[in-house]
Amino acid sequence: MRDESYSSTHPPLPPTTEDHRVDWLRLLRSRRVGPTTFHRMIAEHGSAAAALEALPEVARAAGVENYEICPMGVIQAEFKAAKLRGARMLCHGAPDYPKALMDLPDAPPILWAVGDVGVLRRRSVALVGARNASSLGLRMARTLSEGLGKAGLVVTSGLARGVDTAAHLAALDTGTVAVLAGGVDVLYPSENTKLAEDIAAKGGLRLSEMPMGTQPIARHFPMRNRIVSGLSQAVVVVEAAAKSGSLITARNALDQGREVLAVPGHPLDGRASGCNLLIRDGARLVRNVEDILESLPPEDGAAVQGELPLAPAPPVGIPPVDIPKAPPEQRTLQEAASLHSQILSRLSPAPLPEDQLIRELGTNPGKVTPALTDLELDGRVQRHAGGLLSLIPGVRGA
Repeated sequence: MRDESYSSTHPPLPPTTEDHRVDWLRLLRSRRVGPTTFHRMIAEHGSAAAALEALPEVARAAGVENYEICPMGVIQAEFKAAKLRGARMLCHGAPDYPKALMDLPDAPPILWAVGDVGVLRRRSVALVGARNASSLGLRMARTLSEGLGKAGLVVTSGLARGVDTAAHLAALDTGTVAVLAGGVDVLYPSENTKLAEDIAAKGGLRLSEMPMGTQPIARHFPMRNRIVSGLSQAVVVVEAAAKSGSLITARNALDQGREVLAVPGHPLDGRASGCNLLIRDGARLVRNVEDILESLPPEDGAAVQGELPLAPAPPVGIPPVDIPKAPPEQRTLQEAASLHSQILSRLSPAPLPEDQLIRELGTNPGKVTPALTDLELDGRVQRHAGGLLSLIPGVRGA
């Protein structure tokens, strides 16, 4: 569900100076500030610098004492590492930021990119699937990837073993984007080091929202998956078990309004059970690349074949319109505590959709969103990809 306090129709202008980029990165890297909180803070305070100034007080109001924003030394080290690796910073709303991600409520505020960012202008299809894929699954991934490349489309995947690797390899010469779960400079798994380097060297692109040098851990992969699906007009699951990361990507795609397709498999093969479930539940069945091409929405008449325009650049020489902000809502401590208690009582460690929570509360979303931010900063609630919320383990409800 979209964060009601953040409007993608009139997004704040992206940073235009080095100091502004430092402020953006410092805000994003501060403790308990994720993409949704970042966008809300920018929307409420107008700039990253103002949001940084307000952040300690916001945290204190949420019950976090002695809150400190991310130290400058950490930010300087990240910029130094990015320069060393040839990584480029893509900021939300800037001309080089992928347009396909702009309308996501949890869009990454900042992406690090290594390679040719021009591939982000082209239409993309995601190919995902099992790490322990069968020989038939790998062959299908290669065949589909080659066909998509010949049709002028970019193949996006996650650089994992199995299906991801096969898809990237087959699209090296036609364009591929690898979205990493760790830092853009951490080439994981290690056996794909050469593949990752070839992607950047041969006109493709490596992307990550994680800090430079970050080693991937389990919780990073679902976050990565929302970017894989968000960049793409369709997600094709080639081979996947009933409970797998590929199905998380498929769910993200549905939440983001993307087409979901799946390659069927033998009912007795566990590696195909997830694909068969997706088809049973309405995903389009894929037999060949033509099935994928037929599912894609019509191209924009202004774009050349296979291309999408980049995010629009801010108008040059025209000052931004000063739209007065609505006065902040006044909540008594008792009202805030009561709403926090109601939220916590309805959440558990199992993720719950935010829109479902709001319906159950029967409260104006404009009141729930700030309360969720308070609880997130307080370390009691965790946001997940796809608009899901859960209690952080060890936290009790009301």
